[in-house]
Amino acid sequence: MFTNKSNGQATRTPEADSSRNIIAAGTVIKGDIQSDGNIRVDGTVIGTLNCKGKVVLGTTGKIEGEVVCQNANLSGEAKMRITVAELLLLQSTAKLFGEITTGKLGIEPGAIFSGTCNMGTPAPEKLNGESRKEFAKPESQLA
Repeated sequence: MFTNKSNGQATRTPEADSSRNIIAAGTVIKGDIQSDGNIRVDGTVIGTLNCKGKVVLGTTGKIEGEVVCQNANLSGEAKMRITVAELLLLQSTAKLFGEITTGKLGIEPGAIFSGTCNMGTPAPEKLNGESRKEFAKPESQLA
């Protein structure tokens, strides 16, 4: 958004409007979505969401599938594999079941997360020819 110098009012440009996408509550999308901008999901997405910007999952939003993005802020319910280049925030109302790969992770009290998490640099699918799962600690060693 830019300010008009003659009257001081903000004016919208087509580029500014095209960088934000909203999937409204009550909307269900099945399939693959690709966006160069940011996207907010208040409805339901079943499939792959590839976003070069930020993904926001509202409290009424649901995602089932795979998400790849720069940053993410989740407040709704998700069953997915998510890859976030920078920062993933799970708000207190978030319910995430699946696999996380992210640079940084923030989890508010009350959020639910069940699955696996890899922070820092993305983990290779195989380490020295062995799968990542073979390097995970058994539950008995987590205490």
